[in-house]
Amino acid sequence: MSEKTMNQSNSNEQKKPTTKLHKSLTVIGIILCVILIPVLIINCTLIIKSFLNKDDVPSIGGVMPLIVLTGSMEPEIMSGDIIICSTVDAKDVKVGDVISYFDPAFSDQKITTHQVIEIVEEDGKTFFRTKGTHNNTEDEMLVPAEDLVGLYTGIRIPGAGHVAVFMQSTAGLIVCVVVPIVLFVGYDLLRRRMYEKSKGNDMQNLMEELEALKAAKAEEEKAAAAAAAPAPAADVDVVALMAELAALKAAQQAQAAPAEETPAEEVASEETKQDTIQETPEETTQETSEEITEA
Repeated sequence: MSEKTMNQSNSNEQKKPTTKLHKSLTVIGIILCVILIPVLIINCTLIIKSFLNKDDVPSIGGVMPLIVLTGSMEPEIMSGDIIICSTVDAKDVKVGDVISYFDPAFSDQKITTHQVIEIVEEDGKTFFRTKGTHNNTEDEMLVPAEDLVGLYTGIRIPGAGHVAVFMQSTAGLIVCVVVPIVLFVGYDLLRRRMYEKSKGNDMQNLMEELEALKAAKAEEEKAAAAAAAPAPAADVDVVALMAELAALKAAQQAQAAPAEETPAEEVASEETKQDTIQETPEETTQETSEEITEA
C-alpha cells in the first residue's frame, strides 16, 4: 500500500467518528429547535399580549391555548390537557358546543370550559346555560354572551398543561428557557470547534499529500535527467586514449628531428667550400712569388 493510500485511509478513519458525532449533535439540535423555539415564541407572544390587554385572553391569529385544571369535562377533556379554542361570535354558538368563558361565579376572571345545554334570550340579551359533562348538575349562573372567550375546536394536547404550569414557575423558567438557550449556545460552540478541527485536519492532509506529490515529481525529474545525460567514459578508455596521444606526439617529434639537422650540415659544407676557395688563390700567389725569388 502506498503512502498516499495509507494517509487517505487514516484520514477516513479519523473522520468517521467525527462525522457520526456531528450528525448526532445536528439531529439533537434540530429536535430542540423544533420543540423549543415554537414554545418560546408562543409563550413570549402570549405573555406580551396578556400584559398589553389584561382584560382579554391573549391569542395568536384568533387561536388561544388554554390549560384545563379540573376534570369537569372528563372524559372528553382531561385535567392537565391544553385545549385549543378559537374566537367566535356569540350568535354562531349552538347547543351542544363546548365554549370557554369568563365564569360569572368568580370575580377574578377565571375561565371555565363547559358545554352549552341551552341558549336563553332575556331582555334582548343572549345567555348560555352550561354544564360540565362530568358534573351531575348544570351551572348555577347563566353566561352572558359578552363573557364568551372562544369555541373549543376539538384539538387538545394531553398532559401538556402540567408542563405549561411548570414553565410558569421560576424553576420551570430556568429549566425550559434558560437551560435550552445554554444548550443551544453550547451546541453551536461545539459544532464550530469540531468544524474548525475537521477543517484543520483536512488542510494538514492536503499539505502532506501536496508534499508527497512534489517529492514524487522531483524523483521523476531526477530520473529523467539521469536518463537523458550521456554516459561517462570508463577510466580504462581514458588511460588508453592518453597513452595513444602520447605515442602520437613522440612519433611527430621523431619525424621532425632529422629535417631540422640537414640544413645545418649543408650550411657547414658550403662554408668549408668557401674557405677552400678563398685559401687556394693565396697559396698559389705565395708559391708563385717564391718561385720568382728563387729565380
